[in-house]
Amino acid sequence: MKKRLLSFISLTLLVVQSVVCGGGIFTAYADGGVGSVVINEVAWAGSIDNSNDEWIELYNTTSQAIDLAGWYVEDDYVDKYVIVSGVIPAKGYFLIEDSESAVLNISADAVIGLSLANSGDSLILKNAAGAVIDSVNSGGGAWYFGDNTTKATMERIDPFVLVDSAANFASAVSGNGSTGSSGSAIQGTPKGQNSVFSGGQGAALVEFDLSSETPLSGATVTATVIANNVTNLFAYGFDIIYDPAVLQYVSTSEAGFLSGNGQVSTSFNAGLEDGLAGKLVAGNARLISPASGVSGSGDLFTITFKVIGGEGTKSNLTFGGGSFVSDVSGDVLASLKPASLTVASNQIGSVTNAAVAQGTDVYSLKLTWVAPVSGADSYIIFRKKTDGTFAQIGTATGAEFVDSDSLNFGGKIVPGVTYTYQIKAVKNGIQSPSVEKTGIETRGIRGDNNRSGRVDGRDIENLAKRYGSKTIDAGFDPLLDTTFDGIVDGSDLIDIGANFALTYK
Repeated sequence: MKKRLLSFISLTLLVVQSVVCGGGIFTAYADGGVGSVVINEVAWAGSIDNSNDEWIELYNTTSQAIDLAGWYVEDDYVDKYVIVSGVIPAKGYFLIEDSESAVLNISADAVIGLSLANSGDSLILKNAAGAVIDSVNSGGGAWYFGDNTTKATMERIDPFVLVDSAANFASAVSGNGSTGSSGSAIQGTPKGQNSVFSGGQGAALVEFDLSSETPLSGATVTATVIANNVTNLFAYGFDIIYDPAVLQYVSTSEAGFLSGNGQVSTSFNAGLEDGLAGKLVAGNARLISPASGVSGSGDLFTITFKVIGGEGTKSNLTFGGGSFVSDVSGDVLASLKPASLTVASNQIGSVTNAAVAQGTDVYSLKLTWVAPVSGADSYIIFRKKTDGTFAQIGTATGAEFVDSDSLNFGGKIVPGVTYTYQIKAVKNGIQSPSVEKTGIETRGIRGDNNRSGRVDGRDIENLAKRYGSKTIDAGFDPLLDTTFDGIVDGSDLIDIGANFALTYK
């Protein structure tokens, strides 16, 4: 940890700002030009183990390796951290450590005595000819981000954006399994994709597609890992973190995207790390010569869990720090989108404010209601039969339903009959208690069983053909049973006689 303070700001600062900090986004060049390599992450606070566990990570934004021999990072326009030799791979990283043990489990690409002030430094990356390639905090002053308490590193959000400002940096939110000099976890991602990376030029997206975000306890839920907008995807590796108190791992199966739906052999493997619940390790690569990738979007693999958590418990599904996707030339940046689920209640409230009114069309009744507070996936509607039992006549996804002649079940509304309905909400396969409401159609003519708009001889003929039929008989027509007693008989004929020759317009 540097003890001295920034003592001056030279005229060079103004020159560098005009080149690097002009507010534009510069094009990256594979020949080592401006933006070809960027200062991607800075561990200016050291680690929990030792404040001297300082390191600077560079990232190659191009598709070609770049020789960094003679390149240097200029600190406060005074100190120079010179790279004697070393090559940064295409789309790869180069780690400059204060000492080889600064990141205990990752080898340094260059060991250079660093002296980064907690109060802030100006860092300028220059090539061997002294040309400015990138800068971070070139105006001096406090670091944009990072934390001297948690020792979170300062990470670049998008390495393809070269504006030197706090808008493109953030404090690391997680680690990638790397450790400080005494083995404590680093909140940062040395030689790995930054935890705050959120997309950028040509960035891919990897996300989960859950079969349910609100599964019931005891149910099975699947999480399909999907790659979107990838170019020449050749291999991947993911650490998938979940809460073993909520989800019990069952199995993993490969999907067909990487293999081109079976056209290319692959080497898919998946298993719990050290056989312990909580972290699933999955990896795959295409077995093809010459090596080539697949582009586009598709499913990589599907994980099956059993839900063991109680009602209201939650589990996030996240990609751990060791996760990567790569093309033939190396790792590519990808946004890794987490997902979450909440174990649903096995109870669901009833609908409220249910009502039955006459529908828009004659001989129709419209049911409306308000969804339960917990919400619903769908609704089931029942209507009472002449024997007093209820039969399902339809379903709805919204909060209304029309019972009319157009229904295959139910329908056949007779004027003057009081119809009784039940409405049940359904969520996660669970049905709510029913809410019962009644309604009457007052329009039309009772006895007009052929819907001609007049009660006449045709209605008598229809009734006569089915005279004596009951609801249990095949061909029973509820429009003939105007008294709603389950049988076509003389009482229904009386209704025809009472309204004979009347018309409805």
